[in-house]
Amino acid sequence: MLWYSDHVRGTGLQFRIECSPETVEHLRALTTRQRSLVLAAMGEQLQYEPLVETRNRRPMRPNPLAPWELRIGDLRVYYDVEETEHIVLIRAVGIKEGNRVRIGREVIEL
Repeated sequence: MLWYSDHVRGTGLQFRIECSPETVEHLRALTTRQRSLVLAAMGEQLQYEPLVETRNRRPMRPNPLAPWELRIGDLRVYYDVEETEHIVLIRAVGIKEGNRVRIGREVIEL
């Protein structure tokens, strides 16, 4: 699934954000409000400079999900970036619960 396309806005190159079919299922498992928050944050936080660490966006220790995490309250977006192609690949979306994250019907220890 594709949300945004490449183009130049100002001086920064915009990244294309892509979700796998599994990620679409993760989004469907969220409430409508949660899904809306996640989609808005993905558009705001990941279109430009997705590899720049911020308060809500940070690299993760090695894990089975993805090298980067976007935090939106207790919601998490796990993603990878193909710099040469200017693509942000959304690997998983879930809800953080302590040291675990619930992604769809699966609970993963982090």
